[in-house]
Amino acid sequence: MSRTKEIEKKIEGKEWEEAIDKAYQKANQKVRIDGFRKGKAPKSMFIKKYGQETLWMDAADLVIEKLYSEMIEEEKDILEQLVARPDMTVKKMDEKGLVVNFILTLRPEVKLGKYKGLDVKKEKAKVSKKEIEEAIDSMRQRYAESVLKEGKIVNGDTAIIDFEGFVDGVAFEGGKGENYSLVIGSGSFIPGFEEQLVGLKAGDEKDVVVTFPKDYHAEDLKGKEATFKVKIEEVKETVVPELNEDFFADLAMDGVNSKETLEAEISEHLLEHKEHDIENKYMDALLEEAAKGVEVDIPDVMISEEIDRMMREYEQNLQSQGLNLEMFYKFTNSDENALREQMSEEAIKRVKYRLMLEEIAKAEKIEVSDKDAEEEAAKLAERYQIEKGEFLKMFGGLDMVKYDVKMRRAMEIIKGEEK
Repeated sequence: MSRTKEIEKKIEGKEWEEAIDKAYQKANQKVRIDGFRKGKAPKSMFIKKYGQETLWMDAADLVIEKLYSEMIEEEKDILEQLVARPDMTVKKMDEKGLVVNFILTLRPEVKLGKYKGLDVKKEKAKVSKKEIEEAIDSMRQRYAESVLKEGKIVNGDTAIIDFEGFVDGVAFEGGKGENYSLVIGSGSFIPGFEEQLVGLKAGDEKDVVVTFPKDYHAEDLKGKEATFKVKIEEVKETVVPELNEDFFADLAMDGVNSKETLEAEISEHLLEHKEHDIENKYMDALLEEAAKGVEVDIPDVMISEEIDRMMREYEQNLQSQGLNLEMFYKFTNSDENALREQMSEEAIKRVKYRLMLEEIAKAEKIEVSDKDAEEEAAKLAERYQIEKGEFLKMFGGLDMVKYDVKMRRAMEIIKGEEK
């Protein structure tokens, strides 16, 4: 069962009467009652028209924040155990007073399993010769140039064409184009079209006969045979640069001036990238293994709040691609509930890992001093090239830095790297 604490708070007597009177004074300024100027209607007339319950609810709004503050002050010893803002329910409300219940959801008890000496192997990062060659080929492709060609079209060439399509001798809408750039072999045109251009050269003309697919988007063209009158205006071929001085100069990479130095640079970059990926996978595997022995009843509110965070992260990622959640729902034929459900399992895992690391930090008596946190903040601010004060503001303050360092030290214990 989740750990909760229920606290009853009340306001009665004169204090409640004063709250009702304030609510009446405030509400009376906004309404007009026949026979009275605005704000001048007697309280009895106001109640006759709008009812006492209206004043009670408005009075409750005026005093609930005070009750909340009192409750927080009285329960400050357990504030660190709160995992969400307390829920509140009105238990009783009448002319005599207001009684509300605050329900505090507390950090659940966590029973740790084995978290040291875990049987998780870390993969060793290796870079093969083939991977280096593929990376260099990809780099050369990025620097490739498209140049005019006099010879015949082959796969991979780009044909600049004029075309017009006809069905049963009649030109159809959308079937005409001029100076259209078509990469032969890309499969971007109607099946069978590109293949019939192979072997032609600039200046050639040809009638290309194709059949539209049965699932073609235009209803009037589905499954129809069409003839395209095509003229080749230009042919271009892709020229991939050689590994020579000009190419190395274009790269402008420090210390790279030969095939050997480029291979060494690429190898180092690939190795660093692989080591980073392997480290992340290793940490995930360690957390998963350590969590197998953890016993904890996670409150629903913690899962819900984690999903909220994940939703915000996801929306930010979409925005970086020029999209938003509404567009995503439309494209995927889903909705917010479906996306939250999809994120639920990952959210539970994240919360469980976090609670486990917090408990390990507690069990191992990990403490982070202000000095340690200040030094860490300074390092991170330098890495992100911003002022330390600005970094702390963005990160959530020194306490968040302390928490982050504490969690990393707990992770180091799981990895067996504690200092």
